[in-house]
Amino acid sequence: MTNEAGENDRSEQDQRVRRLAAWRNAERTLWRAPGDLDMGERLTALAAEAHTVYDMAESPDFYGDGPVAELERRTADLLGFPAAAYFPTGTMAQQVALRCWAGRTGDSTVALHPLAHPEVHERGAFGAVSGLRTVHPTTAPRLPTAEEVRDFEEPFGALMLELPLRDAGFTLPTWDELTAVVEAARERDAVVHFDGARLWECAVHFDRPLQEIARLADSVYVSYYKTLEGMSGAALAGPESLIEEARTWRHRYGGQLFQQYPAALSALVGLDRVLPELPSYVAHARVVAGALADGFTKAGVAWFRVNPEVPHTHQFHVWLPYDADALTEAAVGQAEETGVALFRRWFPAPAGPPGLSYTEMTVAGPGLRWSAEDVRDAVAEFVRRLG
Repeated sequence: MTNEAGENDRSEQDQRVRRLAAWRNAERTLWRAPGDLDMGERLTALAAEAHTVYDMAESPDFYGDGPVAELERRTADLLGFPAAAYFPTGTMAQQVALRCWAGRTGDSTVALHPLAHPEVHERGAFGAVSGLRTVHPTTAPRLPTAEEVRDFEEPFGALMLELPLRDAGFTLPTWDELTAVVEAARERDAVVHFDGARLWECAVHFDRPLQEIARLADSVYVSYYKTLEGMSGAALAGPESLIEEARTWRHRYGGQLFQQYPAALSALVGLDRVLPELPSYVAHARVVAGALADGFTKAGVAWFRVNPEVPHTHQFHVWLPYDADALTEAAVGQAEETGVALFRRWFPAPAGPPGLSYTEMTVAGPGLRWSAEDVRDAVAEFVRRLG
C-alpha cells in the first residue's frame, strides 16, 4: 500500500469515527441507527427486554432450536406460510431461495430489477456462487409492469420483486399493479419471490394485512435488522417442502451456526415492540417529507427532490445539487454543534451530472417527536451551513 493510499484510508476511518460520534451524541434525530449504541448499551438493552419475549431460564439454541425455532414459527405465522427458516444473512437466504426454485422449475434465469439488492450490493453472488443468470424486464426506476413481465423476450423461471425498491427511493407499486405483475409472471409459469427485507412496513401503502401481501408470492425473504432493529439475521418463508430443502442448502452454504440466540431474541423483541409501531412511522415520514420540501423552498434552494414526494414507507430519498462531501460535512457539523441530526451521510448520484447527491431518510421512534416546524427549522440551519 502506498503512503498516499494509507493516508486516505486513515482519513476515511477518522471521518467515520467522527460521524458515528456525532450521530450517537445528537440529542434529536429522526432515528437511531445500529451504530448509535455501543456494544455494552446494545447488550444491556437486549438483556432488559429479552425476558418479555422468551423464557430466559431455557437453554440457548444449538444449531437452530430454542429461540431460533420460535422466531421461525412466529415469522411463518405472521407471513401466512407453512414454514420459515432462519438465515444469518439475507444474501444467503435469497441465494438459497432462488437456487431451490431453479431446481424445481428447471430454469436458472431470474428476472429482477437492475437496482435490486443482489444486482447492486452483493458482488454478483447469484451468478458467481449459485449459477443463476439474471435478466431485467425494465430499467425504469420502478418495479416492472405486468405488460413488461408478460412481453419480456426471454424465458425465466422466477420473478424476484424487491418490496420496496430501495435504490429507487423505497418505492412500491399500487396494490393493483402488484397483483397484475404477479399474475403476469404466473401466466409465464414462473414462480414469484419477494425480496421483502423491508416488507414489514409495506402494509400501510398497500392497505392490506401483511399476510395478504406476502401470500401473493411463492416465497418471501424478510430481514430482522433493517426495520425491526434486531441485531442481525433474516428468514425465508414458503411451502414446507421448499423450506426443508432450504435448510439443507443453508447447511451447505455455512449458515447452520452453533448459537444465534442474541440475534434471535433481538428479532423477537422487534416483532413485539417495533412491528406494531410501523404504521405511525410511515404516517410521520409523510409529515417529515412535506416539511423538508417546505423547508428547502423557504430556504431558497433552487432545486431539490424528495422521492417519493409522499413516501411509500418510513424511508425515502432526498436529492440536492451539492457535492456529497459538502452535504455530509454540513450534516455532521449541525449534529455536533446543535445536537440536531437531520441528515446523515450523503452519496454522489449514481448517474446524471456531477454535483448531484442523495441521502436516505428514515423516520422511526425518535422522529415521532419532531413537528413539521422542527423539521423546517432544522432544514434552515442545514442550508445555512452550505453557504
